[in-house]
Amino acid sequence: MMILPSMEITKGRCVSLKRGRTDEPVVWHVDAVEKAREFAASGAAWMHLTDIDAVLGDSGNRDLMLRILRQAGIPVQLAGGFRSLDLINEWIELGAGRIVIGTLAVLRPDIVKMAAKLHPDQIVVAVDVWQGNVMIEGWNKPSAISPQALISEFSEDPLAAVMVTDIDANIEFRQSGLDLLTELAGYSRTPFIASGMVTSLDDIERLKSIPNVIGTLVGTALFNKTIELPEALAAAQPENPFATGTGSSRG
Repeated sequence: MMILPSMEITKGRCVSLKRGRTDEPVVWHVDAVEKAREFAASGAAWMHLTDIDAVLGDSGNRDLMLRILRQAGIPVQLAGGFRSLDLINEWIELGAGRIVIGTLAVLRPDIVKMAAKLHPDQIVVAVDVWQGNVMIEGWNKPSAISPQALISEFSEDPLAAVMVTDIDANIEFRQSGLDLLTELAGYSRTPFIASGMVTSLDDIERLKSIPNVIGTLVGTALFNKTIELPEALAAAQPENPFATGTGSSRG
């Protein structure tokens, strides 16, 4: 399973947002570009980057986003405010490895389908779930479509992945997020990525057991040092059936 270290940016700062609330960010006093390089140096194959301000149409982080894309040293999965095919095309041309699309996938699935055809294996559909509803507009508005229906809508399109976030899930009720992910991952052959479900190495072990889940974002736990990235990467590796410690097979 792939670990995607995750970074959220607002007003040029690395932050964590609880349930997407932009009015109460936890600010991490780190250099975003250096942190991205640190992810690469630790062995990550990809990273995830969200421009929180872009969700509201604010392009103030554009230069920083470009610097991270160009200097991280690993491919970047980019999220935040993609509301048109032109914008998707632009950022892929600028170097984004993948584009994550949420609101547009609900409101204009035809555009997202076209993007997937133009950029196969580079489009990720975000399914953000709160109390059974797919949320849009930065988790601020419920849509009229169920998560199951949204996933089924794109089941035949050449997406890179579907990314599921259970907004309800927190440290006390994380099992609900795992249950939701397990259910939704059965609605499509498209690979799934978990988001917002990892606070410990045990969570990574649990995610590894869910069929069709190929990766998970790990964000806040890396910044607050609950998890070290090399440990997360090691935990995500498949078990070695021969590493039992019971002795050598050589005679």
